[in-house]
Amino acid sequence: MNENQLVSLFQSKDLSITNEQIELLNKYYEILIEYNKKVNLTSITDKGEVYLKHFYDSLTLITEHSIKKNATICDIGAGAGFPSVPVKIMRPDLTVTIVDSLGKRIDFLNYLFSKLKLENITAINDRAEAFSIEHRESFDYVTARAVARLNILSELCIPLVKLNGEFIAMKSTTGNEELNEAKKAIETLGCVVSKNHVFTLPYEGGLRNIIVCKKNSKTPDKYPRNYSQIKNKPL
Repeated sequence: MNENQLVSLFQSKDLSITNEQIELLNKYYEILIEYNKKVNLTSITDKGEVYLKHFYDSLTLITEHSIKKNATICDIGAGAGFPSVPVKIMRPDLTVTIVDSLGKRIDFLNYLFSKLKLENITAINDRAEAFSIEHRESFDYVTARAVARLNILSELCIPLVKLNGEFIAMKSTTGNEELNEAKKAIETLGCVVSKNHVFTLPYEGGLRNIIVCKKNSKTPDKYPRNYSQIKNKPL
């Protein structure tokens, strides 16, 4: 995928991209590849593949689902900034918080933010379950892409979601299978599944699944548990 194809896909969904936003994505790519030489951030380095499997894949969060204006969004385990940084570039109105447990990734993200001159975006070095306890029900949206199985991920993310907010899990081919095993966890933590959108990325990019969980009641105070409990005995 190249820049023109990305623009065309956005236009086909009645969304627009400015030249400045394309320039920011190009700069993001250049910074990512250069930084990747010293810190392992991604195994995907071909520009067309990065545009499809990192940038456009991340942007399906807003092309395949509606995110309200001026919302707060927390991205758990974003790694090199996916999906939240491409989304922030396209939606500068959003206030974004990224949480990742690896300090080297946070260092990269802070460097990236400064180079791209992004505002209202913060990278925090913390474990998801610890951050979730400190910032319970603080965000309109919480998302995660390729972090953990959904029954584990739900307990890390849902406590952070405001009442009437949404937890949005971005999955690939295992989405339906993971959803079936996570239904009890999702309900126990205060959510209902409001959307399960299965689609295919263009240019043979593969199957994707966006699972949206609406928060309709507060998460019980005993969640999240410590990570060893979450992992060894998922809800």
